[in-house]
Formats: sequence, C-alpha cells, structure tokens
Amino acid sequence: MSKAQRETVHQLVRDTPLDFTADLTVTRSLFGKLQTATPLSDDVRLKESTLGDTPVVEIDIAGIETDDVVLYFHGGGYVAGSAFGGAGLASDIARRAHARAIAVEYRLAPEHPHPAATDDALNAYSALLDSGVPPERIAFAGESAGGGLILATLLAAKQAGLPQPRAAVVISPWVDLTNTRASRATKAAADPALTPQDLKACAAYYTGTADPSNPLISPLFGDLEKLPPLLIQVGGDEILLDDSTDFAARAAAANVSVHLDVTPEVPHVFQGMATILDEAVQALDRAGAFLRSQWITPTPTPNPMPLTYALV
Repeated sequence: MSKAQRETVHQLVRDTPLDFTADLTVTRSLFGKLQTATPLSDDVRLKESTLGDTPVVEIDIAGIETDDVVLYFHGGGYVAGSAFGGAGLASDIARRAHARAIAVEYRLAPEHPHPAATDDALNAYSALLDSGVPPERIAFAGESAGGGLILATLLAAKQAGLPQPRAAVVISPWVDLTNTRASRATKAAADPALTPQDLKACAAYYTGTADPSNPLISPLFGDLEKLPPLLIQVGGDEILLDDSTDFAARAAAANVSVHLDVTPEVPHVFQGMATILDEAVQALDRAGAFLRSQWITPTPTPNPMPLTYALV
C-alpha cells in the first residue's frame, strides 16, 4: 500500500466537494462529471436499452463472450448519478468477473422518492429473468446508494417470490437511512467525501413521507435470511463504515455467506480511483475473483461461509 497514493486520493476528493444540501442541479452536474472523469477503455461499448419498463445501459467488453451478467446499480445518494456515469466502475468489475454488465437507470429523488428506485431495480431484474437469463448466471453489483439498493432489491425479490441472484458485490453501501450508525460521528473528521448533513439531506429527499426504517429503504433492518453470497467492500475512512460492518454482522447471524473486506485509510468508493490507487486495483481484483468463484459453482454450498474480515 502507498501512503502517498492514499494522501493524493484524499486530497483529490477534498478538492472536488459535493454538497447534497445545496442546489441539486449543481450537485448532479458535478457528480456526473466526477463519474465520467476517467474515460472508458477503448474496448468497452455502451448501448441504451430497456429491461421491462426500466431504461438500462448495456455494457459489453470486447473479447468477453459469456452468459454471466452483472446487473449494476450506480451511486449518488438516490438523488444523483446515472447508468452511463456508473459504466466505468461497472465495466471494471465485469472485466474482472469475465462477464457482461447492465447498468440500471433507476429514477431519482426527490422527483421520484421511494419506492421508485426499488421498483425500477426489481422490474429490471424480473425482466432479465424473463428474458431467459437464469438467476444463477446473474450477480448484482453497485456502490454507495446503489449498494443499499442492491440489498433492498434482494429483500424485495424475496417478498415477491423471485429467485435470488447468484451473488452480489456491494461497495460502501448506505443501508441505514435513519443515519444512526456510530461512524457518522466517529469517522466524520476522516471522511473527505461525505458529511452527516449530506446523508440527512439525501435521506429526506428519498424517503419523502415514508418511514426511513422500512427495510426496503434501510435494508439493515430487514429479514436477511436466504440472501445470496455477499462481498461487502468499504474504506476505513468512511462515515458509512458501520453500515457495512453492522450489515455484515447481521447477515452472518442470518446464515448468509458474507465476506467483509475493509481497506484502511481510503475514502468512500475508492475503487473508482483505480488509475492512481493500488488499493483500488486490488479491491476490484478481489471483487472479480469473488464473482468468478461463485459462477464456477452455480449451486449454493450446503454450509454458508462464516463472516470473514479482510483488513487489507
């Protein structure tokens, strides 16, 4: 690990602050520029499409021919971001997983508060199943609010009687929109990306008049039994750190196979800094290896793997 690289990443994040308490038009524009700051690789092709009634972006990588699909959910606090903007990170994961990817263009708050995002995500997943892709060839992946949306969608799929996908890679998920996790305070000084005020503002936009402790809003409070194998990655300097650690502990207690992967001294969604941060490359490599290992054995193992902490 390189201390100089980590310091550079922290400074870059501080130099491009996002204020979700300010004018959302400005914040959305800046967030979109940050999402697309790193050009896509030349071998990546994007195509607008739909799954059911939900717009998506199909992401294909030259030379990868496979039935395996990564269904990707971008971040942005449920109020910003896009499927096109998330294509870079989605393609980085899909390349390492030897899969194709589909990024979901779910509706954003406050124009479309809960349950719009979950409805769109579930609709896209259901349509992918209806298209003939078996659930054991599908994995979910996503970051931040998209990570929380993954877990909410898994719960919604369970409620709807749909099969679970094979696995999920969940990056820095926001799973507690009541915002009562201790790391909101204990990591506030270290986190260069998010503030408790940002989370409070985004939660208000997204929940509207709904109860923020609703498991389809805050999946930390849901029934986590029978979820698929999970890889949860998080940075040690995030105010969302406890969202990951607490969710992983609850999932393990529900007999879910879960790997908790904590990288010290890196910020929120550090995987997006792979061009300048060795730890990001290594985390993406682990995510790809995790998904490949799941697809090699397409049926669940009889005994769930215990919670593991990988302090990298």
